Amino acid sequence: MTIRVLICEDQELIRAGYVMVLNAQPDMVVVGEAADGPQALEAAARLRPDVVIMDIQMPLMDGIEVTRRIAGPGVPDAPKVLVVTTFNIDEYVYRALRAGASGFLLKDTPLAELVQGVRTVTQGDALLSPAVTKALIGRFADRLRPTVPTGPGPFDVLAPRELEVLRLMARGLANAEIAEELAITLQTVKTYVSRILTKLDLRDRVQAVVLAHRGGLMNDEP
Repeated sequence: MTIRVLICEDQELIRAGYVMVLNAQPDMVVVGEAADGPQALEAAARLRPDVVIMDIQMPLMDGIEVTRRIAGPGVPDAPKVLVVTTFNIDEYVYRALRAGASGFLLKDTPLAELVQGVRTVTQGDALLSPAVTKALIGRFADRLRPTVPTGPGPFDVLAPRELEVLRLMARGLANAEIAEELAITLQTVKTYVSRILTKLDLRDRVQAVVLAHRGGLMNDEP
């Protein structure tokens, strides 16, 4: 399968670098470029890429709003959005993830990691390292933890073991760390993660982590 990539970046030199590196990969092709938000919207609708590399700060419409419109809740057949930003762990990143991004990288990330990042989100995995998850959760813990609503909750469909795995995911543990924590195999963890995403109707691991915190699952965590 050839991964079709759309690059949304207002700096021409950066776009050119991404195009050169991604087109050199045997399993990727850059199908389009956009230099501002409206161009990004139009190109995403017209070209239907598999992955969109999205800058947060773009003219006319920022990358967060573009992400929400092309990959937000309720958008059918949404592409994967990989945010590449100069910002580190801050509210821009959190808002991008809530808007539907499948992960993010910093602009000073080596290009080899960008290439691998495109493959990672294409496979349905979230590009959000455990260290980044922990920092993100720590910084926004207060706003991520609402009062638990009464009545049936979104997590009632999960079995006890699946809830346990989801809590560990939301704490920022990678699959290998979850396997070690629960004394189970890595493949078993991957199976649990897949079931969790299916039962909760989520696209990827990032959405699961955000839902766990917004839905109050982690309220009893220290």
